[in-house]
Amino acid sequence: DESSVGRSTGEIIRANVFTYFNGLIASLTVLVLIFGSPADALFGIIAVVNVVIGVVQELRAKKTLDSLAVLNAPKARVLRDGSVVEIEVTGVVEDDVLLLAPGDQVVVDGEVLEADHLGVDESLLTGEADPMSKHPGDEVLSGSFVTAGSGRFRATRVGGDAYAAKLAAEAKRFTLVRSELRDGITTILRFITIVLIPVGLASFASQLWRVDLPFADAVVRTVASLVGMIPEGLVLLTSVALAVSVVRLGRRKTLVQELAAVEGLARVDTVCLDKTGTLTEGGIQLETVEALGGTEASLRDALGAFARADENPNPTQLAVSEAIDAPTGAWRVTGTVPFSSARKWSAVAFTGEAPGTYVFGAPEVILAEVGADDPVRRRADELAATGRRVLLLAFSPDELAGEELPDAISPMGLVTLSERIRADAPETLAYFREQGVDIKVISGDNPLTVAAVARTVGVPDAEHGVDARTLPDDPEALADVLETNAVFGRVQPQQKQAMVHALQARGHTVAMTGDGVNDVLALKDADIGVAMGSGSAASRAVAQLVLLDGRYTSLPLALEEGRRVIANIERVATLFVTKN
Repeated sequence: DESSVGRSTGEIIRANVFTYFNGLIASLTVLVLIFGSPADALFGIIAVVNVVIGVVQELRAKKTLDSLAVLNAPKARVLRDGSVVEIEVTGVVEDDVLLLAPGDQVVVDGEVLEADHLGVDESLLTGEADPMSKHPGDEVLSGSFVTAGSGRFRATRVGGDAYAAKLAAEAKRFTLVRSELRDGITTILRFITIVLIPVGLASFASQLWRVDLPFADAVVRTVASLVGMIPEGLVLLTSVALAVSVVRLGRRKTLVQELAAVEGLARVDTVCLDKTGTLTEGGIQLETVEALGGTEASLRDALGAFARADENPNPTQLAVSEAIDAPTGAWRVTGTVPFSSARKWSAVAFTGEAPGTYVFGAPEVILAEVGADDPVRRRADELAATGRRVLLLAFSPDELAGEELPDAISPMGLVTLSERIRADAPETLAYFREQGVDIKVISGDNPLTVAAVARTVGVPDAEHGVDARTLPDDPEALADVLETNAVFGRVQPQQKQAMVHALQARGHTVAMTGDGVNDVLALKDADIGVAMGSGSAASRAVAQLVLLDGRYTSLPLALEEGRRVIANIERVATLFVTKN
């Protein structure tokens, strides 16, 4: 179950307790407790406070994530003993028959048994934005969502064997943020430890033989002199400053899973963005309507009627109906052919205002007989080259005959659609550019589409998208491509992970943002993983930062907060080290 991915309470406690600083302070505290009084061991409280700060903040983050997992946990509607029952996902077993309806999440892998115009969105798994039509015998994967129609499927892989669970299992271990502050403090402490041993022995010998103190008193006084050499205040100040930043970010709906993530984000110089759910917010929108021969008014009337002809409209019909008003005349539906990814077109027959059959779909399919040199085909190709989705509305006076294209088709107009851009994406990316942070867009979608979205939101060097299927496997060669290109499409989950590794090998500090199961491997291995609060449970669990409200404007605020607190800590650290 992907909702179980993440750190346990035990792992959080161990990560905060077993540190070099705590080991050093604990050793000295034990010596004082053995040979002196508890009052002399009060310096050990600093280590306890340091542990409490880290544990409390990270447990609060875990509690928030757990509540999100419960809130978003899908249920399964299963056919048991002839009746439909709703059960927890963990109760689904192989060969169970599950029911699907619009909005349902596919909770286990399976084989479709029945499909009534069933459309499934697999973008969280593959990055592919367009819904896929499913028919009996097709496979459905856990983590996908039903966008249209209904159906039933037989469970073939459940629990840890399901596709989403397997992908999430590869990222089961939460990776601690690499912290230069933590590494620097540890280096200082190790150097101090090397110095402490000879100094401690010399001090102990002096106390014991030169001052002629009893053995126990000599130990206590030696420890007291050594404790003064350890920058306890610096360690405590670092934890307190980071904890305060975590609280401040929490008020801005940014959940920080680990204190050091605040520092990590401040040092990022490359941000890798997934397109689906990150730059785009899901759904598509109508961009342009271009009449071919007739008037734009008649074209819009036909589109408005067509978009409202289906009781269960698909995302394309919804986008058209949102942008174009319903026609005023009488348009009575006498027959329909629903859209399928295999046909790549749908059709509606009307009587009344403008009787006949209207076909809406891919231009190259509807006009397959006229050849690629046809002016309409050429114009459609020109529009498609910009990365938009292009559809053709055509008319035939003939009636519908089964699921075959009618004869005597004449083009009415071309429609372009694009993915709905997140309103805050351009502003956020502009901020990163100003800060000198490189931006890479990596997606499982078509490179042309990804490049079009990237250009819209203002990604530099987004003229062309690279097809990831052509990328080299060699890490050095891959890094060369990444250094000179900004947009990548058709990227597999393992390739996203390889891209992060290649950039890190070139010395970059990499932040990866994403919300799908297909982003989990890259989120885990990036220096900073940033997930959406509404994304998959697996992505939220392995990310160091979770944007609870899904607003990307929180990222610049987090970066500014991180840089502010790091600058303050580094200034005070210089004072502490000099003093000691």
